[in-house]
Amino acid sequence: MKIVKKIRKKRRKLIRRFFKSPIKKRLAQYSKTHPRFRKCWKKVLYTKRRVYYWWRCLGVTPDEKTVVFNSFNGKTYGCSPKAVYEYMLRQDEFKDWTFIWAFKNAKKHRFLEENPNTIVVKQTARVYEKKLARAKYWVTNYRVPDHIWPRKDQVYVQCWHGTPLKRLGYDLENSENAIDSIADIRKKYAMDAAKFNYILSPSGFASEKFISAWNLKETGMEDKVMEIGYPRNDFLINHTPEDIRMIKERLEIPEDKKVILYAPTWRDNQHEAGTGFTYDLNVDFDALREELGDEYVILFRVHYLVASKFSFDDYEGFIYNVSNYDDINHLYLIADLLITDYSSVFFDYGILKKPMLFYMYDLEDYKDSIRGFYFGIDKLPGRIITEEKELPDAIRDSIGNFVYDEKYREFNETFSNREDGQASRRFVDWVFRGKKG
Repeated sequence: MKIVKKIRKKRRKLIRRFFKSPIKKRLAQYSKTHPRFRKCWKKVLYTKRRVYYWWRCLGVTPDEKTVVFNSFNGKTYGCSPKAVYEYMLRQDEFKDWTFIWAFKNAKKHRFLEENPNTIVVKQTARVYEKKLARAKYWVTNYRVPDHIWPRKDQVYVQCWHGTPLKRLGYDLENSENAIDSIADIRKKYAMDAAKFNYILSPSGFASEKFISAWNLKETGMEDKVMEIGYPRNDFLINHTPEDIRMIKERLEIPEDKKVILYAPTWRDNQHEAGTGFTYDLNVDFDALREELGDEYVILFRVHYLVASKFSFDDYEGFIYNVSNYDDINHLYLIADLLITDYSSVFFDYGILKKPMLFYMYDLEDYKDSIRGFYFGIDKLPGRIITEEKELPDAIRDSIGNFVYDEKYREFNETFSNREDGQASRRFVDWVFRGKKG
């Protein structure tokens, strides 16, 4: 029987490699320049996948004590799903529950099965969709695929993954997204809003934007917003010095060096068919090493949607590629300075009251053409630069002359006022214990 399974598995791999993948790549390239074909092809795929999912759900009753967790579409073990899961493990009332984690790379996360009630599965349609059909609760920080719909007796919690600077969904006024039109994007947000029971929010500001971005007011679904803080940020508030030491030790960061976390976001209009979203570097790491190499190290982390691979073999000891490191909170803790552009990472990093620097080399284009912002960048609690040559001095100044001033305090009060280290408890109270508020 095992031999038969191995043969079938190998056959499926060969079919994907030499038949399905090449065809998908060609269809993706063709659809980029033929919108009508793209529209028809998407409908065909949706219908096919919807039928498959209906078949997998047929006759299945969701288990009241089973939760499926997913972070960034199966790419990481992190964010709020991780925080909620680890909080539940510490509560006696969930000792007989089943927790399922789905990952693109299941082997990397087998350690989670050290807990006898945890199951790790590879995120393939055949396996993942069967698990979703059998679970009462879905906890994820990313949209579930279009063709997957929870039933009335299931609870889908959309944790999302950050306070928005960039406009989302129905709030987009113009877009240069390489894949979807504004109409397509709005349709996806409307579909997601119709599916989830709750969406997490860390502040009144975020709640307001989520309501408008997902069009919740117009559809009478404002009560789906859970303004309780992000569970993932509990660790930023409750961490210990020992946590910092252990993280540095794990990453082999020298104790005598200052740590810069460079975490730029992706660009909606940088996309390659068959590859995915890409990112143009726009940083001269050779120049930075020459200027800063004696005192600093850089942790480089690209956005989870970016498909490009970066190799830093020539910068060993100066640049650490942490793009695949699961929990970005660990990187926040050990960083002396955050450098970003338009990524929402700075909202969470601000909780630590440490210096930030905003390197926005394409500010005018991004602000006016690609996404647009929810608020003026003058509210950002850090220096903004647009020229690469300014980076070395700006880094030294941001760290050496940092002051947690009134502007920074107002920033945290506006965007993180619900972050008090107790969001995981409130989440579990609301979703699993029926205690809202």
